[in-house]
Amino acid sequence: MPSRRKSPPSAPASTASDESARERLPTPEDVREYWADAAQRTALFLDALLDRGNAYREHLERGTPALLKFEHELVLDGASFERPCNYALLRVIPPKDLPAREDLRPLVVVDPRAGHGPGIGGFKNDSEVGVAMRAGHPVYFVTFRPQPEEGQTLRDVMHAQARFLEEVGARHAACGARPVVVGNCQAGWAMMALDAARPELFGPLMVVGAPLSYWAGASTLNPMRYAGSALGGTWLASLAADLGADRFDGAHLVDNFERLNPANTLWSRYYKLWSEVDSEAPRFLDFERWWGGYFRMTGAEIETIVEDLFVGNRLARGELRDGERAIDLRAIRAPVVVFASHGDNITPVPQALNWIIDTWGDERAIAAAGRTIVYVLHESVGHLGIFVGGEIARKEHDQLVSSLDVIESLPPGLYEMRLQSKDGVDVQRWDCLEPGDYSVHYEHRTMQDILDLNPEGRDEEALFSSIAKVSALNAQWYKACMRPWVRAFAHRGMGDAAGRLHPLRLQRELLSDAAPAAPTIRRLARQARARRVSVRPGNPLLNAQRRVDAAMRANLDRLREQRDAFAVAWARQLYGPAGLGAWFAPDAPDAERARAWASQFIEQTRAQVLEQVEQGGFAQAVCRIVLAGMASIGAFERRSLRLARLLARMPAQGREGVPADIDWTRVLKEQARITAVVPVEALNALESMLPDREARERALALAAAVMMIEPTLDNPRSEIIEFLMGTLGADAQRVIGLARSLTGALETPVPAPLPTTKPATRRTRGTRRKPAAG
Repeated sequence: MPSRRKSPPSAPASTASDESARERLPTPEDVREYWADAAQRTALFLDALLDRGNAYREHLERGTPALLKFEHELVLDGASFERPCNYALLRVIPPKDLPAREDLRPLVVVDPRAGHGPGIGGFKNDSEVGVAMRAGHPVYFVTFRPQPEEGQTLRDVMHAQARFLEEVGARHAACGARPVVVGNCQAGWAMMALDAARPELFGPLMVVGAPLSYWAGASTLNPMRYAGSALGGTWLASLAADLGADRFDGAHLVDNFERLNPANTLWSRYYKLWSEVDSEAPRFLDFERWWGGYFRMTGAEIETIVEDLFVGNRLARGELRDGERAIDLRAIRAPVVVFASHGDNITPVPQALNWIIDTWGDERAIAAAGRTIVYVLHESVGHLGIFVGGEIARKEHDQLVSSLDVIESLPPGLYEMRLQSKDGVDVQRWDCLEPGDYSVHYEHRTMQDILDLNPEGRDEEALFSSIAKVSALNAQWYKACMRPWVRAFAHRGMGDAAGRLHPLRLQRELLSDAAPAAPTIRRLARQARARRVSVRPGNPLLNAQRRVDAAMRANLDRLREQRDAFAVAWARQLYGPAGLGAWFAPDAPDAERARAWASQFIEQTRAQVLEQVEQGGFAQAVCRIVLAGMASIGAFERRSLRLARLLARMPAQGREGVPADIDWTRVLKEQARITAVVPVEALNALESMLPDREARERALALAAAVMMIEPTLDNPRSEIIEFLMGTLGADAQRVIGLARSLTGALETPVPAPLPTTKPATRRTRGTRRKPAAG
């Protein structure tokens, strides 16, 4: 027996107990107890799998409706349109205790059609739909049926979704704002394309876990992008659709997702159910209801997705078309919010964000064009957790929905939205403008910041340019030489029969109450519940069980790594410069094309604004000071922007010499365009825009109040503000007095501009932040 190891003094008691159990042999009582529990868990495990099969069959019998947790009603059915499609618009009916506020803009959730059925955005209370309902927004949901309409194309779907947004906008015209749209995964890039084609229909667009730069990524983190290269590209998707008589089975896509992580697919999710069956079964069954729904596409739809998007990568570079019109992502006018995660191996962070580089080329071009892009990054959550994670819904989704007013007020530019917990932090000034558990700020970002998120860089994308060319050639060959023969023998009934034999369907069909062994399993499960045995934590066989689990996961992970490494090496060898890349040379990187466009656009904008740089008065000067100050600090705070709105509404402003009835948001956005391309000239013009000392001090006072730095103007944290105080000849004490006269009327608590999903909580007192930080 090995010598006893000492536990660290800080180790919890359970650790010491487990360590001790690992070192002793099991007693007969340990064996009896463990195997009785294991047998009962096995019966309950099989019982849960029968429940899964029953739920699958019942869902099919009901026509596979959307798995929404909330009551809903049909508003529009795409099947009735001139160009029919299988999409429909639902209105989520709010419960009596969560009435919708008609003065708030509607929110539309669009679920992905990537193999699974609809419902991921709203099949739990803590979901995108649930968060929006608790915030008081009228909520709509875009759903779809299992089978597409004959001849349906993605263009038909896009036009139907445009009709849906027109209907939502017409129903809520009184709120004076366009709908907020949430696009999950595949629906994210679909909504981006629609927003570019019909920007007048959209308010802020949130794209969640959505791939937009399909060639981007890292070989060690997301090798999925190499998978299709081994067999020559997209022609296999066309063959699968033709064998189904113009029907592509979504089960193939789901199977691809499952192959990404065989340790979870083959072992971990079932081991977790078996080992924790008493508590895990409800969660397992709830998720499997959605995961086990497989929907179909037409051949035209899957070909557009794989040829034009995933392999062709044509969306970010503006080569995707809606008829005769090119879809240019630069045409999107409303703010775009991108939510991605470093733990997502299906849509890794570079795939979610690199379109910004390939479309705009330079962050200054984003601001010069008057556009706002915000991204939010999570450290670890996986792809599905972005949509269904309860903690994600209560944190990131909650803060995104409750920050819509601020996101629309942000000056044009590129930002990262950062959340900071209020726990342990003393209550800050103007905390009433940001109720809840988190403070939010928007940090200025550059294209280099996005590039730095991928340690492997973008050199590998040249490989995928060659793969795309080979894939296009193979697709042409298949369509010209093989497709006529395949279609001549294909039959819809044969395709449906083959689909029913897919392993993902069979495992659910075979384990249900229709199975011969089902009555025996049900009887054993009832007996197990009636005589449930519990195992003591110190049982050494539990430790053996955990070691088996760890070994299985490690072995399967090792096999996955070997498989992925082989796929990467094969793709590099076959399509690299020593292989087919020599004949199919890669095109110039999209980022270079975008940088060239951005350079020209910035120069054109610079020439235009230089003629206007000295135009404007007090309001324009204040906005320039705020923009310069926030840029030097590096971020905008949510409280600052809400405070600015309150200051703009103060009746006393007219008496204090501050112009009344000014659209400050519009002015701020206009000045952001100027300061983005001529920052030095914009600040130098302040002296002519503010002709006297009194006006300069009032402008600095209002800017300081908005930035929440007026208590420390003697030593401001913004170097730019310190510079301007000297350049404009302002007296710090007079500026402080003016700023405090503006904010004094607001020192009493004021309500937040938007309702929140939960009340502010009391925090433990800690070290107070410096007043300069607000």
